[in-house]
Amino acid sequence: MKSSNIGGQALLEGIMMKNGSNYAVAVRKPDGEIEVQVDEYKSIVKWEKLTKIPFVRGVFNFIDSLVLGMKTLMFSASFYEEEETDIVLTKEEAEKQQKKEDLIMTITMIASVVIALGLFMVLPYFISSLFKGIIPSRFLRTVLESVVRIALFIGYILAVSKMKDIQRTFMYHGAEHKCINCIEHGMELNVENVRKSSKQHKRCGTSFLFFVMFVSIIVCFFITVESPILRVVLRIALLPVIAGISYELIKLAGSSENPIIGLLSKPGLAMQNLTTKEPTDDMIEVAIKAVEEVFDWKGYLKENFGEH
Repeated sequence: MKSSNIGGQALLEGIMMKNGSNYAVAVRKPDGEIEVQVDEYKSIVKWEKLTKIPFVRGVFNFIDSLVLGMKTLMFSASFYEEEETDIVLTKEEAEKQQKKEDLIMTITMIASVVIALGLFMVLPYFISSLFKGIIPSRFLRTVLESVVRIALFIGYILAVSKMKDIQRTFMYHGAEHKCINCIEHGMELNVENVRKSSKQHKRCGTSFLFFVMFVSIIVCFFITVESPILRVVLRIALLPVIAGISYELIKLAGSSENPIIGLLSKPGLAMQNLTTKEPTDDMIEVAIKAVEEVFDWKGYLKENFGEH
C-alpha cells in the first residue's frame, strides 16, 4: 500500500478531508443535497519550521487537528441549526453570531482537553494510588494505572457509541477510511470500490490515541518522584513529549510494513471496530465528494500504479 498523506475526520452528517494545507468539508444537508466548502487551513504555528521537526511537529499537528476539527464540526452542525429556524440575520447580527460561535468553540475545546486530562491521565493515577497499601511496588501500581487508563478509554468509546448521532458519525468515519484505502490500494474512487475497501486505517485518530496510551505507559515508569501532586503535574507536563512520540509512531505506521510496527498498530486497529461502522452508499458519496475537492486521486493512481 502506498501512503497518500490525505487524512480526514467524520462530522455531523459529513466528512472533512485534508491534503496539505487544503481541506474540504462535504455535508449531506437535510434536503438531501451535498454542500461542500473548500478552504485553506493556516496553522496556529507561525514559524513553519516547528511543524517539520520530528517529535516536535506532532504536538502542533495535534493542536491544529483539534482546532480544524472543531471548526468543521460546527460548520456541519450549522445546517441542522438552520433547519430549526427561519430567522434571517443582518450582516451585523451575523458577525456577532460568528464571534459568539468562535467563543463557544474555544471554550468547548479547552473544556474538552481539561476533561480528557482529568479522565485519562489524572483519574487513573489516583485510582492506582488507592491500592498503595495492597500493592507496595511502584512498578505494579504503574501497570495498574495503565490498565485503568485503557479500560476508561474503551469504556468511554463504548458509552458514546450507544448514542444515535455518534453511531452515524462512526458510519461517516468508516466512509472516510474506506475512501482513503480505496485510493491507496490502487482502485478507482467510486461507490462500488469504496464499499469493498477496509474501514480500518493505520493513520486513524483512534490508533493515534492508542499510541498515546502505549507511550504514556512507558513514560510514566520514569516518573519516580515521591510527591503525589508532582507526579500528577509531571504526567500532564510530559503530554507534549508523549504526543510527539505518538505522532512519529503513527506516521511511521502509515507507511511501514515493519512487523514490529504492525504489531504495535493492532490494538488501535482493533479499537477502530468500535469507532468505525459500515456506511451507507449516500455516506460514501459524501466522502468521495470531499476527497475529490482536495486530492487528485486519478493523478495519484497513475503515478503510483500506472494503470489509470
